[in-house]
Order: sequence, then C-alpha cells, then structure tokens
Amino acid sequence: MASSAQVVTLDSCRHMALRNNKEIQQASMGIEKAAYQRKEAAAAYLPQFDLTAGYIYNSRKVSLIKEDQLLPTKSFNPQTGQYDYNLLIDPTTGYPVQVNGQYVPTTVALLPKSGMTYNIHNLMGGALTVTQPIYMGGKITAMNQITELAQQLAQEMLDGKVEDVIYNVDATYWQVISLCAKQKLARSYVGLVEKLDNDVKAMVNEGVATLANQLAVDVKLNEANVDLTKVENGVTLSRMLLAQLCGLPVNTMMTLADEGHDELNISLAPSTYNLDEVYNKRHDVRSLELATKIYDQQVKVARSEMMPKLAAVAAVHATNPNSYDGFENRFGAAFSVGATLRMPLWHWGGLSNKVKAAQVEANVKRLELDDAKEKIALQISQAAFRYQEAFKTYEATKANLAQANENLRIADLAFKEGMGTVDDVLTAQTAWLKANSEKIDAEIDVQLTHEFLDKVMGTMRY
Repeated sequence: MASSAQVVTLDSCRHMALRNNKEIQQASMGIEKAAYQRKEAAAAYLPQFDLTAGYIYNSRKVSLIKEDQLLPTKSFNPQTGQYDYNLLIDPTTGYPVQVNGQYVPTTVALLPKSGMTYNIHNLMGGALTVTQPIYMGGKITAMNQITELAQQLAQEMLDGKVEDVIYNVDATYWQVISLCAKQKLARSYVGLVEKLDNDVKAMVNEGVATLANQLAVDVKLNEANVDLTKVENGVTLSRMLLAQLCGLPVNTMMTLADEGHDELNISLAPSTYNLDEVYNKRHDVRSLELATKIYDQQVKVARSEMMPKLAAVAAVHATNPNSYDGFENRFGAAFSVGATLRMPLWHWGGLSNKVKAAQVEANVKRLELDDAKEKIALQISQAAFRYQEAFKTYEATKANLAQANENLRIADLAFKEGMGTVDDVLTAQTAWLKANSEKIDAEIDVQLTHEFLDKVMGTMRY
C-alpha cells in the first residue's frame, strides 16, 4: 500500500490497476473458459465411451405358455425316408382316427408350464458403448475452428480492457498532476494578494491609499482563498479516485512522481499513420474480424445439419437374468459392432432456412466491421487534429505566460513607485493567474490528447 511519503510513478499506478481491476480478472477468466471449450471441441474427434446400467424390480414372474402343453411326436418312416406323425390308425380303414376334426396322436411330448416360467423379479442390465464419429458433415471441424477463434477473441477483449484501464488511470493521474499544479499556483496567488493586502493596509495607515482600495484587495484575497479551498478539495478527491482505480483504499494518499515538476517534458510527436496498420493494431477491429470468422464457421455448422452423419459403434452388454442362456439368474454378456448413418431427407425447408439465417448473421458482422473501420478512420483524423491543436495551444500559453509575468512585474514596480494603482496590480495578478492556469491545462491536454491518439491508433505502450 502506498503512503504519503512514498513516491508513485505512472507505471506503478498502471501495474496496480491491472493487477486489481475486476473487469480484467473477468476477461482473464474468459480466456481460461475459451481454452476449456477448445479442448472440449477437440475431444469430439476421439471415440466416446459410455457406460449404461439399470435395475428393475418386477412383481411377477413371466411364463411363455399359459398351461402345460402336449406336443405331437414323429417317427422315421424307412419306406418314405421321412418323419411321420405318430397317429392312431383305424384298423378297419387304415386311416388316422379323427375326434372332433382333430387327429389323435399315439404319443405326445410334455412341455410343462414350469419349464417355460422365468424369474424376472430382479432385472439388471448394462452396456459399455464406444462411438467413433467418422463423418459429421463438417460440424466437428467447424466447432474446433470456432473455439480456436473464440480463444483469440477472448485475448483481444482482454487486451482491449487493459488499454481502457490504462487510459483511465493515465487520465486520472494527469488530472491529479494538473490539480496539484493548480494548488501550488493558487497558493502562490494567495501569497501575492496577501502581500498586496499588507502593502495597501500600510498605505491606508499612511494616508496614501483609500479604504476602497483596501476593500477591493480584501475581496480578491477572499476569492483567492475560496479558490484555493476548491482546488485542495479537488486534489483530495482526484487522489481518492486514482487510489480506487489502482485497487487501493480510497483514503490512501499517494505522492505522484510528476506532481512536483514545474515544467513537463513536452514535444510534438509525429501523428502520421497508415490505416491498414492501424486496423491490424486495433483490438476492436481484430475482435470484429474474429467474430466475422466465427459467424462464417457457424454457417458451416448449420450446413452440417443437411449432411449425412456416419459413426462406428461397438458395445459390450450384459443382462441378469441371462437372456443369452435360458434366462438363468446370473449375468450373461456379449458384444456387438456396427455403424450408424443418418441422412436428412425432407424437413420442409427448415434446415436450408437455418443456413440462410446464419449467412445473414455473418453478413451483418461484415457490415459492422466495415462500419467500424470507417468510424475509426474519422476518429483518428479527429484525434490527430485535436492533438495538434492542443500542442499549438500549449505553445501559445507559454508566450501568454511570459507576457503575463512581464506585465505583473511592471505593475508591481509601478505600484511601488507610486505610478500605478491597486486596480492595475490586481488586474495584472488576475491575468498572471489565468495565464498560469491555462498553461497547466494546455500541458495536461497535450498529454491526454497524445495518449488518446496512441489509443485510437493502437500504439499505446504499456
């Protein structure tokens, strides 16, 4: 934690903000999530193993026949070389005897009901299945492309969040520097007016100045003290805001490395640019390009629903009772192999319309990308003009400040020599205060407009 005695640089504030910012932490988790989703999509290429098991309790046994069955038998006939039914023969006629239209067998085989009754009170089964996709209409490949692009998109979104956080920290940092400089200026101005106030009071006592002169200076002194209080409050609040952005308690008071400098190191930086290079560096443009590619892959996913799907299947399955060997109350196992083919035939245009909807979404993303590029081109031009204007304003304020310093010196000298009035000195002091304040604003404006230009050009260094 920073203290009032510790000097904190701009880079330190950036590092603290990046380390503690919740939005950046969320974006980092988005990258982690995208990595897991990519692994999930890659797993679709590999065989899938599934284990299925079940248990059912039945209240009754099952019997395949209603009652004991008597089955007719056959004997081999050597004369015909075939098997004939063992039927009762009428000795008078030599033909089989019929009773109620049915032949009467001489021998029968007994099929008891108990032998065809099975205990299925406890029915258990299970299967271990292996499924290997062979051709899924290109869906698996498209989903792998989507997850790979999504991981890149998550990284671009994180980088964009980082730039936003750094820009906000820098803007607040320089706001603190500006207010600190104005606080120092306000104290100097109060000192000037207090000195003038003391001089005028002495002159009033000597009878060479009027009470109206003293009242005019007193009013200016009161105004200067009020302005000083406002600036001091602004410094405190801006420090609190900077501490909050850095992830520190808001009551943490930090001494910034640049707040004691009377003059910032400012020089006009080149603002030339190539739009194609800017597009390659801008995270939002790269994000839209990745989103467009993702939607193109979504079209392939939708089209895969219209394609045949082929997979190989193998399974080992077991049941109890043993359905493979007399339904005994023990486990019986077997294996099977095969293939499945699914071919969509007719869905009343549902699948084709799904593809067309995906194509429209992809085209919308392309339009968003084109629109973003046009707006970025305008944004860069505006930022470049704004930076150049800020630098020209800064150069003008330096000249104005030099003139204000000279005017104040002459006004003070004339007043001491009795050739100037109190109003002349007050006017010169007000002009001096305004010139200094404008110079401070111009310095900070150059810093911020330059940084904003770097941001929109994608050349921020951090």
